[in-house]
This record gives sequence, structure tokens and C-alpha cells, in this order.
Amino acid sequence: MSDTAIKHAPFVRQEYTRDVQVPASIGEVKRALPILERLWNMDMVRRISILVLLAIIWETYARWSANPLLFPTFTDTMEAWWSGIISGVIPARLVVTLRMLLTGYALGLALAAVFVTLAVSTRFGTDLLSTLTSMFNPLPAIALLPLALLWFGLGAPSIIFVIVNSVLWAVALNTHAGCTAVSETLRMAGQTFGLKGFRYVTKILMPAAFPAILSGLKIGWAFAWRTLIAAELVFGVSSGSGGLGWYIFENRNLLDTANVFAGLLTVMAVGLVVEGVIFRTIEIKTIRRWGMQH
Repeated sequence: MSDTAIKHAPFVRQEYTRDVQVPASIGEVKRALPILERLWNMDMVRRISILVLLAIIWETYARWSANPLLFPTFTDTMEAWWSGIISGVIPARLVVTLRMLLTGYALGLALAAVFVTLAVSTRFGTDLLSTLTSMFNPLPAIALLPLALLWFGLGAPSIIFVIVNSVLWAVALNTHAGCTAVSETLRMAGQTFGLKGFRYVTKILMPAAFPAILSGLKIGWAFAWRTLIAAELVFGVSSGSGGLGWYIFENRNLLDTANVFAGLLTVMAVGLVVEGVIFRTIEIKTIRRWGMQH
């Protein structure tokens, strides 16, 4: 055989075999975590630990300052809070506040859905939503209190009007941003199946944009909650209507600082329940289950 043929001949790898060594024992494949590590991996335990730490800092600083008129201790606040619950004052004020909150929040979500549907369906709707959000979203909702007084007078309708304004633009802006971020593949898939208008929004855009929608719902809830408490401080003084905001203002006039802190503690407790239970359950059942969030 010539040198050229040898040079271009395919390389033949030498065959060999190896004996597989089976270990006598594989070892510990799965090991149970220590009880403290398992507890610390639970979100609820970590959150409760943070709350306990804050309570300890609160109690320590209040005892060090020794001025209950300005800063009551955590134990005094809890006693006032429990006394308000047992007497039924705080639950009654909370019911009044939540009733107005849910009404305004629901109306704000309904209007946001209308604006977003128009925006994703027509060019005019997009321009309309962009213009209105640029005008009203930077405007603090509390600044509409004088206008609400002129239009609706004293009472719940004025507060609900302010809540709607605080919810509407935040939810609409986040929802529209999520819808515009949906990939063209999903959009064309919906158009291929003949989906248009409302069905196109509910079947394609809303599920794909749900992470942004959920963020908008959280922001809208936070805006509505703090706007409501601030509005009740003003409207409660004007009309005597009783909610948590009026409860806080009333006790401030009486220099009962412990009850003022108890009212604030109720506001924060409602926020923790809504964020940690309601919205978190929705998040687990939807976007985490779909693999859209880790």
C-alpha cells in the first residue's frame, strides 16, 4: 500500500473493555434537614420573625424614651388594640372602611378593564389611555378631595370617587404594559383562531400578561388603602362618618396615643393579610403554578 493510501486511510480505534466496579454502599442520598433549617425555609416563619424583631425594637425604644404620650410601648398598644376589638369599636370602624374600599376598588378595576380593552383593540384607545394616564396618574388622588366635595358632597360617594381615581390609572397602566409585552407568537396564534376584541383580550393577552396585571392589582390596592385612610381623616372631621381614619383622628384629639397606634396597627394588619394571604394565594395558584415566576 502506498504512503498516500496509508495517509488517507480511516483511523481505527482499538477496542477495549473495563470492568464495572460496583461500590459496596452508595451512601446517604437523601438527608433530612435539621428542624431549625426546615422552619427557616418557611416564608411564614421568616415573616413572623421579622415582626417579632420589630416588636422588640419598638418595646425597647418606648421604654427607653419613657414618654407614653408621644410613643407608647408595644404592650400598651396591644392592650388598647385588644380593648378596641373586644368593645367592638375597631371592628365596626373596620367594616365601614372596608365597605368603601371594596366598592371603590371594584369600580376602579371595572373602568381599568374598559380602558385597557379599548387600548389593545384600537389605536384610538391606545392614544386615549396614554393621554389620560399621563394626565391623571401623577396627580395625587388626595388632591381631588375638594373637587369631590363640590360634586358629591360629604359622605361615602366622595371617598369612593377618590378611591376610584387612585386605583384606575395604576391598574390600567400596568395591565396595558403587560399586554404590550406579549410576544408576537401568541398574538398571531390568537389571530389564527379568529379571536378578536374582548375574546382576544381575555383568551390571549390577559393570561400572558397576568404577572404585570397582578403587580398592577397590588399597586392599586396599596394606593386605594392609603388614600382611603387619608380621605377618612378629612371627611370624618367634616361629616362625622366613622372609619379607621376617623378613629385615628378622634383619638389623636383625645391625646390617647395608644389608641392612635392601635388604629395604625389595624391598618398595617389589614395590609399584611391582603398582601400575605390574598395576593400571595393568587400568585401561587396562577403565575407560580404556570412557571412564570420563581
